[in-house]
Amino acid sequence: MTDDRVPPKPAARPDKVSLRRYVKLFRQDILSAQPAKLYRAWMAEFRTPFFRSYLINQPELVTEVLKERPMDFPKSDRIGEGLRPLLGESVFLTNGAQWQRQRRIIDPAFEGGRLRETYPAMWEAAQAALSRLTVRAGEVVEIEEQTSHAAADVIFRTLFSIPIEDETASAVFHEFRAYQRTQPILNLAAFVPVPRWVPRFFRRDTKAAARRIRGLIARLTEARAAEIAAGTAPDDLATKIMTTRDPQTGETFTASEMVDQVAIFFLAGHETSASALGWALYLMALYPEWQERVAEEAQGLQSGDFAEIGRMRVSRDVFRETLRLYPPVPMMVRETTCPERFRNRDVPKGSQVVLSPWHLHRHERLWERPDAFDPGRWQTENGRACGRDAFIPFSAGPRVCTGAGFAMVEGPLLLSLLLRDLKVSRVEGRDPVPEAHLTVRARDGIWLRIDRR
Repeated sequence: MTDDRVPPKPAARPDKVSLRRYVKLFRQDILSAQPAKLYRAWMAEFRTPFFRSYLINQPELVTEVLKERPMDFPKSDRIGEGLRPLLGESVFLTNGAQWQRQRRIIDPAFEGGRLRETYPAMWEAAQAALSRLTVRAGEVVEIEEQTSHAAADVIFRTLFSIPIEDETASAVFHEFRAYQRTQPILNLAAFVPVPRWVPRFFRRDTKAAARRIRGLIARLTEARAAEIAAGTAPDDLATKIMTTRDPQTGETFTASEMVDQVAIFFLAGHETSASALGWALYLMALYPEWQERVAEEAQGLQSGDFAEIGRMRVSRDVFRETLRLYPPVPMMVRETTCPERFRNRDVPKGSQVVLSPWHLHRHERLWERPDAFDPGRWQTENGRACGRDAFIPFSAGPRVCTGAGFAMVEGPLLLSLLLRDLKVSRVEGRDPVPEAHLTVRARDGIWLRIDRR
C-alpha cells in the first residue's frame, strides 16, 4: 500500500530568476528561493556580478571539502555578515589559527565522560518539559515555543547548572525569534563585496535583540567567573570551558570571548535543538503508528540512568529521520582559497562553495523515497550507505558540531519522555510550512493537540 502522507516541503522557485528577485526570495526564505533541480544535481553554478557560487551534492566532493581538505575551504565571511551582531567572533564563524585555538579550548568539555555527567541535567529538563505540557493536556499548543523552552532549559542546566524560569525562557525565545525574523543569514554584504573596515548597517531591532541576548549571556558568564575565583563554581560545561587552557599557549578565554562562545552554544544547542524537536513531534502526529512505537519503547524510561539511552533505538531513528528531512541548519558555505576543478569545471579562487544538508538529505539520486518519512530506512542498506555519505546535519570533518553527540542524546530523550505520557495529534488545516532563516522553522508555528495517554 502506498502511503500518501508526505511531510511538508516548501515549493521551489522557477529555474531562472533575476539576481534582484533571488536576493529578495533568499531574504524571505532560503529554501523556497532554490530551484527544484538542486534535488537532482550533483553540482550547480550560480553567477552574480560579484562572485560565483557552486552548490555541491556529490558525496565525494562534500567529503573533499569537509573532511579531506577542510583548511583549504574556510567558512565564508559572507555568511558571517548576518550573524556577527549576535555571535561576534565565536567558533562558528572563525577560521584558521583563531578557530583552531578555540576548538582546542572547547573540545575537552565535550570529551570522554562529559555526556554521562550532563545526562542528569538533560533528564531534569525533560521532566520539566513534560510537566509543562501535561498541564496543557486537552489543548491545542504551538509546539515550537514549548520545544524552545525545553531546549533552552537543557542548555542552562548543562552549561550553568541552573533551571531556566518560564519568563526568562519566553523572553529568550522571543528575542531569538525577533533576531531570526529581522536578520536573515545573508545581508547585502553577502552579495556585494564590502571591505571589513566598512561599517555594516543592521536593522535597529536586529541589533537591539542581539544586545539583549548577549547581555543575558554576559551576566551569566560574569557571575560564573566570580564563582570560579571563589572556588564555589559547579563542575559543569561553563566551568570546564572557562577554566580550560589552550595546551599550546596556556591561555583561557577572555570574558568577551566567552560571551561569543556561549552565544553559539545557545544558538546551536537551543535554536537548532528546538527546531529538530518541534518537527519530530509534528511528524509523530502525522505518523501516529511511529508515535505509538516510540511511546511503547519509552515506557521503560523511569530512572534517569544514562544506561537507559541504549533503549531508545526507535526514538533515535525517528530523530535521525527528522534531522534528515528538516536539518536545522539547511546550508553551509565555504570559500575557495585557490583555484579548484570540480566535475571538470574550473572553480575560481574566492568562489563560494555551498553545502546544503537540505538538498543532500533529499537528493533523488541518493536516497530511496527521499521525501518520505521512514525511520526504518536507517536499518536498510541504502539508509546505512547514505548515512555515511550523504547525511550531515552537524556538518562533518574537523568542523563537525562539537555538540553532535550531545544533541543525539538530548533529542531522543526529550521525544521519548514526552511521548511516554502524552499523545500529539494534528490540527486540521494547520499543517506547518517549513522555511529557513537562521534555522528551519515553521512559517506560522507548529500547532498540535496535546492529550494524556
